[in-house]
Amino acid sequence: MLPQQQIPMSTTHEIFFVGVVAISHFMTQAGVGQALAPIGIIGESFGTQNPGELAWFIAGYALTVGTFILIGGRLGDILGHKRMFTFGYAWFGMWSGYAGFAAYPRNQIFFDFARAMQGIGPALLMPNGMALLGRAYPPGIKKNIVFSIFGGVAPGGFVVGALSGSLFGQLLFWPWAFWSFGIGCFLLAALSLVVIPKPLSERPVHRMGFDWTGSFTGVSGLVLVNVAWNNGPLYGWGTPHVYFLLIIGLLCLVAFAWVESRAVNPLVPMHALSGTTGYVLALVALGWGAFGIWVHFTFRFLEVVRGATPLSSVAQFAPAPIAGLVAAGLTGFLLTHTPVSFTMLVSMIAFFLGITLAGTMPAQQVYWAQMFISVVVMPFGMDMSFPAASIILSNNMPREHQGLAGSLCSTVVNYSISLALGIAGTVETSVVGHDGGHDPDTIEQGFRAAYYTGIALAAMGVCLGALFFVRTLLKEGWKVMEH
Repeated sequence: MLPQQQIPMSTTHEIFFVGVVAISHFMTQAGVGQALAPIGIIGESFGTQNPGELAWFIAGYALTVGTFILIGGRLGDILGHKRMFTFGYAWFGMWSGYAGFAAYPRNQIFFDFARAMQGIGPALLMPNGMALLGRAYPPGIKKNIVFSIFGGVAPGGFVVGALSGSLFGQLLFWPWAFWSFGIGCFLLAALSLVVIPKPLSERPVHRMGFDWTGSFTGVSGLVLVNVAWNNGPLYGWGTPHVYFLLIIGLLCLVAFAWVESRAVNPLVPMHALSGTTGYVLALVALGWGAFGIWVHFTFRFLEVVRGATPLSSVAQFAPAPIAGLVAAGLTGFLLTHTPVSFTMLVSMIAFFLGITLAGTMPAQQVYWAQMFISVVVMPFGMDMSFPAASIILSNNMPREHQGLAGSLCSTVVNYSISLALGIAGTVETSVVGHDGGHDPDTIEQGFRAAYYTGIALAAMGVCLGALFFVRTLLKEGWKVMEH
């Protein structure tokens, strides 16, 4: 392991290094927006407007991002973080290109598969990018600033990705959003080889083995459970293969827990987890699941119910990057002036207010009444929950497993988005039917039902967050981080 001292770099070199690593988080969120904003246009090219099939355009990507993050981090520990980070950009670019080429055979299944494979790129980039920054800087103000930059670019990435997808989808040819994105990933891969400092290219001296059995059972379980939930709206829960996949997936997850408790080099060391870590991960899942429903169905509500174009819908999300920067600054203040559990509670309240404002919007209403406030509030939930949860997990894990905190959070964030979309899709389909519905009032009722699912998840997050804050307050008092 490298000593905890800053790796010498010139100012220009440091700017490029931090930029190429931070932009990976930007690109990860752009990968969501590029398919979400023009989702109706992409679906039309495949001859479908079925809500269950459209949800897979986003759920497939989020599924693999969340499922493979822990594996991506472990591969970086074994093979070298720079190698896996650069390979992640190359993989991201290759499958982005394949996703665009799906327009020619007009094969939606191929597109869904390409989107799922595309998500493995961020799963390699995110944990290894955070590891590179963690190795390059010792604890201190500069390290905190660098990690704040890494987290703060996320809302801007989503909006830029949505803008790119809308521009190409509405004015040119939607595959160019993916092809141009892929070209950008290849350029970033080449830049990574040049600007990431040489000391970060070294492989760890003491490398751990790879947990093949745990990886197989964990990935199988997560994928099968998620596929079952997202296929439920398409085929109905009475279809044998749907509930069969769910049962097999749950059995695989049980096997994963058993294997990890006995593995020499486990992906997730069960002994490092406690009731507190499980509680916090549940909060993250509830909040970010509500966020996934909010962002997916708000775009669909604007475009289908209000008749907005993709570009117009993206414009309505324009305040999100600015709100994200303000939220990042407020998070830094709260984390150094209030208990971390209080910051976590505030993030849950922001998730609840954001989706409640969107879910109760009338079909026709001025933008500034509810939509604007919802877009401004929701980034506070995003940018507060992740660092707060990471700190709580870090404080409740042994020293030798500190790197696991961020990876677990990233896994739960992305996986919960995909799973929540499947749950909300099931609720929506129960209202509109498997054909997606043709009556405008029925379609709107389906959106409302999905929104209410997200509101229920967020409300549960607020209740559990309040209980967690009160319990922590009674146990530790008004304990504030040193700063």
